[in-house]
Amino acid sequence: MNVTRLLLGSALALTLGSCAMMAPAMTYSLARQPAGGALNSSGMVDVKKDGMMVMTTARVMGLAPNTYYVAHYHLQGAASADPCSSGGAPIMSSALVGRSDAMGMLTLMGGVAAADVMNATYFNIHTAKDATGAPADAGVTCTAVRM
Repeated sequence: MNVTRLLLGSALALTLGSCAMMAPAMTYSLARQPAGGALNSSGMVDVKKDGMMVMTTARVMGLAPNTYYVAHYHLQGAASADPCSSGGAPIMSSALVGRSDAMGMLTLMGGVAAADVMNATYFNIHTAKDATGAPADAGVTCTAVRM
């Protein structure tokens, strides 16, 4: 009986300890990119810190069908106090590339080292030139983020 309690207590401590490593996901709403996002796209970005990694899932609708897009976090720029209008430098290690479906829906998922994005102030999605993810515009949709 004491062995059972010891094992259950150890299992509970391990379970609680591993939960403490994972912070709850933050959900952000994507809005039209102020610098000229022509599409009426909308969507959500879930950002979850998981130990030393930041896991990102973006789901967007209203994009051009069968088109490549690239998303990444950005640092705050000097052009504006509004993160999405600030023109900040992209954090290239956070790039996520994908192609929208025939209905203009896109899902992007990936992870990046938390240290790489700890100073990010926004996340945006650009139309990409091709599958390499080279941005073709200033962005179509954006959201401010807090890490």
